[in-house]
Amino acid sequence: MPQPPSDPAEPRWLVCHTRPRCEKKFAALLAAEGFPHYLPLVASIRRYASQTKKFTKPLFPGYVFALVPPARKPRIFQQDLLARVIAIEDEARFLRQIEDVRAIVASGYELSVRPLLTPGRRVRIVAGPLRGLEGFVDDPANPQGVVLAVDVLQQGLLVKLPADNLQVLP
Repeated sequence: MPQPPSDPAEPRWLVCHTRPRCEKKFAALLAAEGFPHYLPLVASIRRYASQTKKFTKPLFPGYVFALVPPARKPRIFQQDLLARVIAIEDEARFLRQIEDVRAIVASGYELSVRPLLTPGRRVRIVAGPLRGLEGFVDDPANPQGVVLAVDVLQQGLLVKLPADNLQVLP
């Protein structure tokens, strides 16, 4: 089990879950307060009938990563932009993963976020004729496989679906 920092006054990395469409506003608040933070942004292009717009959007909608001293933590709640704050248990692992994200975003390669599908993970089908049905992931090596249970028979039906059609449930 990871150990918390020895000094309770030492800044801690937090996952800040923002209210919808508030990521950039919250990042600006963090910058104004002088808190180190990271909001990974990716380029997006929208084509309309008469024009094309290019803009940046958050890679992880709803999330900003921030290094906040515990004594100054109330400052991040001052503008009602946050839904919740999630403490990070293993900061060393988190920092390695964030550096990986920075490298991937900087590479310019096309990327998209996918749910982490593990065996037994509950999911909801969000597109197609089975929309609304819930099941669990059968095999992470083949994340398109979702088992829909028929409990009374103690059996399940394995359905092959694209991962884009699945929403991970808590």
